[in-house]
Amino acid sequence: MTAPHDTVPTPTPPPGPCPDAARTGATPDRSPLPTWLAARLKRDRDGLVAAVVQQHDTREVLMVGWMDDEALRRTLSQGRVTFWSRSRKEYWRKGDTSGHHQYVKAVSIDCDGDALLIEVDQVGAACHTGARTCFLAGGDLGAVQGSRPGT
Repeated sequence: MTAPHDTVPTPTPPPGPCPDAARTGATPDRSPLPTWLAARLKRDRDGLVAAVVQQHDTREVLMVGWMDDEALRRTLSQGRVTFWSRSRKEYWRKGDTSGHHQYVKAVSIDCDGDALLIEVDQVGAACHTGARTCFLAGGDLGAVQGSRPGT
């Protein structure tokens, strides 16, 4: 359900960012996000932040997408996940063409402000290949497994 006028809910801002959370990119006064949130984001040179998408109940990591301030605003205010497509240079809302919608359950920012965790209720496949997750589709790289000393 869309909030009136697509406004971003205004939660109480958390305590200040981690000491090294310097922000790059858009300035808070030019962002569609609340000033405190825009100031917390550390964007790449293209103004984007990585968004890790996770199934809310199983904690399964589904995919990684990219968001600018407007994509994040839409995600926070509309209840569906919106990304910025780096290849097409346009916004896309997950599921609008495939039917594999992502319904937002929670959105968190990491301590450095350079990544978002989007918890969703995923309908169908998260990956464009048709696989449940992009990481199943991508495949295991065969890393040597480590173990704690003395175990």
